Amino acid sequence: MNPSNDFQGKAIIISAPSGAGKTTLVNKLLEAKLPLLFSISACSRNPRDGEENNKDYYFLSIEEFQQKINTQEFIEWEEVYKGNFYGTLKKEIERIWKKKKHVVFDVDVIGGVSLKEYFNEDALCIFIKPPNLEVLAQRLKKRNSDDKESIKKRIEKSFEEMKSMDKFDKIIVNDKLSTSSKDIIEIVEKFLM
Repeated sequence: MNPSNDFQGKAIIISAPSGAGKTTLVNKLLEAKLPLLFSISACSRNPRDGEENNKDYYFLSIEEFQQKINTQEFIEWEEVYKGNFYGTLKKEIERIWKKKKHVVFDVDVIGGVSLKEYFNEDALCIFIKPPNLEVLAQRLKKRNSDDKESIKKRIEKSFEEMKSMDKFDKIIVNDKLSTSSKDIIEIVEKFLM
């Protein structure tokens, strides 16, 4: 995939189990003075409080999402939970590369592995690991956005996702935010050199 302006950007792929703190670390990375832009994912779920369409996600109906699958508008997509689709639109990467920036992805583990395969050597894949599953459970409960059953499913899924860590280029244990933030910025700076 190479937009007509010939800028071939790199892909910074940040993945983690739900509640590991990847979005916080992505935001810290985007605050650093690096030539990066955030890739807005498409999803079929409803917005959470404070989320905005075309900023946090492209919120699509299930029908709209499936239509884009059929017309091959995604680099990757997945049904993360029953009826909840997430994916990366090809036009989103083109939008960022036209601005001569590198793409930052905040995606689940399966999406991260798919994107790594797609971008190959032009990708840096970072896995954000929670200190342990107990801390992960506490973070999910603090969010107050899921019921007990959803939290249980997310923890079970997180356990499975941790088995994929070896497919990533770098692993950051998100125990102390200041240290994790410094680590992710240094790793990305080095990759972009």
